[in-house]
Amino acid sequence: MGSGAEDLELALELADLADSMTLERFRDEDLPVEEKPDLTPVTEADRAVERMIRDGLSKARPGDAVAGEEYGMGQAGDRRWIVDPIDGTKNYVRGIPVWATLLALEEGDEITVAVASAPALDRRWWAAREQGAFMNDGLGESRRLEVSAVKELADAQLSFAGFEAWEANERLGALLELGRRCWRTRAFGDFWGYMLVAEGAVEISCEPVVEIWDLAAPQLIVEEAGGRFTDLRGEPRADGGSALGTNGLLHEAALEIVGV
Repeated sequence: MGSGAEDLELALELADLADSMTLERFRDEDLPVEEKPDLTPVTEADRAVERMIRDGLSKARPGDAVAGEEYGMGQAGDRRWIVDPIDGTKNYVRGIPVWATLLALEEGDEITVAVASAPALDRRWWAAREQGAFMNDGLGESRRLEVSAVKELADAQLSFAGFEAWEANERLGALLELGRRCWRTRAFGDFWGYMLVAEGAVEISCEPVVEIWDLAAPQLIVEEAGGRFTDLRGEPRADGGSALGTNGLLHEAALEIVGV
């Protein structure tokens, strides 16, 4: 078992290794792509990265549990690492550079360490509980993240997942209403919308259907940047099956429209 600083250092080291693996296969015309039972794509890179992370954690933190998108939840424990080897696989296989490896450590019912690394964007975000959130975008020194101070929906920028999931869950009307109330909308999608909330560039990001490995790292990064992160029922959790990340000031107003 490591300290918070040691756990974050380990997560960053594993992200370095993941970046080298994902970048090597990005836009590789020979990369094998399969379709999972839920009809979403999975690549050889997804599985190889998760295997590497699991192997690294088994050596460095042998008593910790691991939950990952490709190889399952593992045994429950007081400490659990949550892994998405490539968040944004559909982008990855189409050559779109918006994808990231997400790593988070859950201790009890609290996320304590988080890393989101998007090497094709030359960006990385990280956080530790009560230590703040930070990013590096390759343009200079790392900087601390802080959400925006926008207080009115009419001045806010909204990021959202694709229409398909909202429509499938009969929530498209609610999303469109939130969009009409906001100043500007852009579908950045996946991890990136939440990272932009943490950066203060976007005020609201939301998804109606999503898994814990998609949200554990973004939740802590948004919260440590001063924002608020809940499911669409308003519960502050990464395993609620939906997500709303905001600058905090607009959370209740957004939840009133898209909440369930």
